[in-house]
Parts: sequence; structure tokens; C-alpha cells
Amino acid sequence: MNDLSMNDSTMNDKNAPYKKASPFNESSKRGKLSSLMNEEAKQEAPIQALSYDFACRIVRLYQYLNEDAEYKEFTMSKQIYRSGTSIGANVREAQHPQSDADFLSKISIAFKEADETSYWLNLLHDNGYLNDAQFHSLDQDNQRLLRLLTSIVKTTKAKIQKSKKR
Repeated sequence: MNDLSMNDSTMNDKNAPYKKASPFNESSKRGKLSSLMNEEAKQEAPIQALSYDFACRIVRLYQYLNEDAEYKEFTMSKQIYRSGTSIGANVREAQHPQSDADFLSKISIAFKEADETSYWLNLLHDNGYLNDAQFHSLDQDNQRLLRLLTSIVKTTKAKIQKSKKR
């Protein structure tokens, strides 16, 4: 099974904020894969960048599960594709809210999608479609998104409550 996670040599190179595109999905049919963020870059990245990077990883996971894996998987891969890419789409949509309530709604949906993605990652791992390293790398990024989204939801709810008391 090909590596869907960061490689150690790139992660330790402080002069390389992004990992080179992985060759596991390169074919003559596709264009060049964009670089993914390394752990150092993720530490300071805004949620928009993190959720987009995660969506790129989910797209590559979907491609892997449908085309490159020894045991092809179509149903769960489509589910994780939908939920995993929806996180970033909702974060992106939240950047232009009509109100604080609209922002909260979009971010809350992103949180729900990240939680659902956690379910699908666990299911894929527990049924042998992801090895431990692949699972832990993807799960670590998803857990980071869940923590950030939880914080944003709590802060926004407090802001809305405070404005209601005025």
C-alpha cells in the first residue's frame, strides 16, 4: 500500500514547508499533484489552508481506494470523499457569512462533516483498507480540524450570546 502520509525526510526539512507530490497517483491521465503541507507548516496554518490540504489528502485517498489499492473499495471511499472534502467547502463558505448565525451554521456543518470523516477513517482502518501509518496520519489531521472547529464554534457562540445581552 502506498504512503498517504508525510514522509519523514520532508517533515524534517525545515526549508521545505510542503511535501513534494506523491508519485503513487501519477499517471499520464492526470495533471501534476499539488504539494501537501508538512507538520511544521500545519502548526501555523489557518483553518482554510488546513481544511483544503486535508481535502487534497482525501481526494488522493479516494483515488487510491478506487484505483491503486490491492482490494478496491467503492462505497466507503465515496462516503469519506464526500464528508472529507465537505469540511473545507463549508469552511470556505463560512468566510463570507451573512451574519454571525450564518457563520456559526457553516462552521457547525464543517464540524459535523469532520466528525463523520472520523467515522469513515476508523471504519476503513478497522477493515484493513488503511494501514496504521496511513490511518494515524489522516486521523491526526482530522483531529486537528475537529479541535479548531470546536474552538471556533465555542468562540462564535459566546460572541453571539454576548451580543444578545446588549
